Amino acid sequence: MELPGLGEHCSERTCKQLDFLPLKCDACGEVFCKDHIRYDDHKCSSAYKKNVQVPVCPLCNAPVPVQKGEIPDIVVGAHMDKDCKYNPAQQKQRIFTNKCLKPGCKRKEMMKVVCEQCGGNFCIKHRHPLDHDCKGSGHPTSKAGYAALMRASQTAFKSTGEIGVPSNGSLQHNRCR
Repeated sequence: MELPGLGEHCSERTCKQLDFLPLKCDACGEVFCKDHIRYDDHKCSSAYKKNVQVPVCPLCNAPVPVQKGEIPDIVVGAHMDKDCKYNPAQQKQRIFTNKCLKPGCKRKEMMKVVCEQCGGNFCIKHRHPLDHDCKGSGHPTSKAGYAALMRASQTAFKSTGEIGVPSNGSLQHNRCR
């Protein structure tokens, strides 16, 4: 016994399968089986109305807004003709531009690492005042740093001899022989 009132035939020309759970395309409104419901599977001509992807300009990598009903290729082409900020001279931007000021060091950092005492720009290895022979203010800027220097000088004095901590914060080692 056949039930002619149930189900619908797939709208795809090559399929026409009788489907008891038909699916309606939200772009074109036609009925399809599970194998042809995707836009690409039935070559939906109205898919651009539902496609919510934002196209990106291939020259300047900026997102190009597309209104509903507009074809993205035409909008991106208009952007490239009028509003595109593409500049071939800026194509190769350098990332590591902050050169270390320590003599003999050729390292470059992505971000500036500025010494709080002398204001110089240094690499990660030479960022501390003791590492780059800082000629800045008389003592380390933080109390914790100064306390650490004092503790280091006391432990070094007990084990090896004399260590003095001058007012500029750099350690000088004077061994008694």
